[in-house]
Amino acid sequence: MGPSFLSLSFCRLGLWACGVILVLGFLKLSRLLLRRQKLARAMDNFPGPPTHWLFGHALEVRQTGSLDKVVSWAHQFPYAHPLWLGQFLGFLNIYEPDYAKAVYSRGDPKAPDLYDFFLQWIGKGLLVLEGPKWFQHRKLLTPGFHYDVLKPYVAVFTKSTHAMLDKWEKKAQENKSFDIFSDVGHMALDTLMKCTFGKGDSGLDDRDNSYYLAVSDLTLLAQQRIESFQYHNDFIYWLTPHGRRFLRACQIAHDHTDQVIRKRKAALQDKKEQEKIQNRRHLDFLDILLGAQDESGIKLSDADLRAEVDTFMFEGHDTTTSGISWFLYCMALYPEHQQRCREEVLEILGDQDSFQWDDLSKMTYLTMCIKESFRLYPPVPQVYRQLSKPVNFVDGRSLPAGSLISLHIYALHRNSVVWPDPEVFDPQRFSPENSSGRHPFAFMPFSAGPRNCIGQQFAMNEMKVVTALCLLRFEFSVDPLQPPIKLPQLILRSKNGIHLHLKSLGRGPGK
Repeated sequence: MGPSFLSLSFCRLGLWACGVILVLGFLKLSRLLLRRQKLARAMDNFPGPPTHWLFGHALEVRQTGSLDKVVSWAHQFPYAHPLWLGQFLGFLNIYEPDYAKAVYSRGDPKAPDLYDFFLQWIGKGLLVLEGPKWFQHRKLLTPGFHYDVLKPYVAVFTKSTHAMLDKWEKKAQENKSFDIFSDVGHMALDTLMKCTFGKGDSGLDDRDNSYYLAVSDLTLLAQQRIESFQYHNDFIYWLTPHGRRFLRACQIAHDHTDQVIRKRKAALQDKKEQEKIQNRRHLDFLDILLGAQDESGIKLSDADLRAEVDTFMFEGHDTTTSGISWFLYCMALYPEHQQRCREEVLEILGDQDSFQWDDLSKMTYLTMCIKESFRLYPPVPQVYRQLSKPVNFVDGRSLPAGSLISLHIYALHRNSVVWPDPEVFDPQRFSPENSSGRHPFAFMPFSAGPRNCIGQQFAMNEMKVVTALCLLRFEFSVDPLQPPIKLPQLILRSKNGIHLHLKSLGRGPGK
């Protein structure tokens, strides 16, 4: 009787478990269907491209030519159109300046449906925070981007760039093209390690390289998760090989950050180390974070410290890598603009061995070319918001609170109403006379409004120094056999790398 009773009990338990799972699944599905109905109803007034019965627009978005596909949709559906990732996640995809202004001039939070995917990696830092805590962190971090802090970084940018260019001198001797993207990524990470952690001039060690590979892996996996609606459920995702790989990469990144923070905190307990830090030529980002406190004397917690450091490392090195790589590609495509930038840089440098802070503001034509490359190849091609209150658009249409917005920066920058001949590389678009009357939300490489990129001045300074030094050392030309294939992975990459031919101009340091 005992075994049969136990068998009956287990059977009943199994039936109860199945019943509970079915009820929970039914409730989850009901919530998803209700939310889908709400999102779809909100976008009733916005026609759009046809959707797949299961994948929505996800299959087309995942294809390599997805960016230009959205541009073609933008021609077909002015202002905006619905964009569905699967059947349950729908955004209003916008690419018109007045539409962008209606949303991005406010402080609406990032869309949690997508940005929550980053929480396991970067925690609750400035990128994903909202409300009073976002405001507190923004205020605490702002001093870290004051020009007095940024000034000494020019020398840091220069050293890291020269190390990369020395490697390129050897590669250029082989007289064949090579992919510059990875080298630029290592240089940008080396720069950030110095600016964020006060790392010395020894370059990246094995631990740093592991960190670099982990961050590259995380950006790829996060983009894959956004585009694969079946991975949007946490429980399912963490059971998959992709989810487990994501967690392993997170652990590598967190271990790296935690170790650096622990070492710095321990050093600050020693008076001699304190004096060394105070006597350094510049404060690093971690110094500023550790010393930051609000009016009440409240400092960032250890979790907040790690979140902000991980956020800055992600946003600061990957986006810069993309920006520099695509700029050099543009210079290779358009040698006349390349030569004009080079002549300007040579004139500014004069008899100096290196650039000074005041030189950056003199790089007017180079800056125009950087902005035009940002227009054609924005480092972050798409960003997302969730409306905290209703919004009314310029054409009379509106969306209720809770609606999801996708700002397609790539398509916005190719809006032919704002940018005549949008596919043409024309730096004069950013001359003072041509920029003065332009809509303030027509060009948004660093987003816009109250939640714009806090590090944009840092990024622009790095772009100027790095690209100026590159143009001094090399002449760049394209490899017609390996044109880059645009691929959005949180940042704008190339599926096959960015292969360029480099010809040394014999202008290394001290020459």
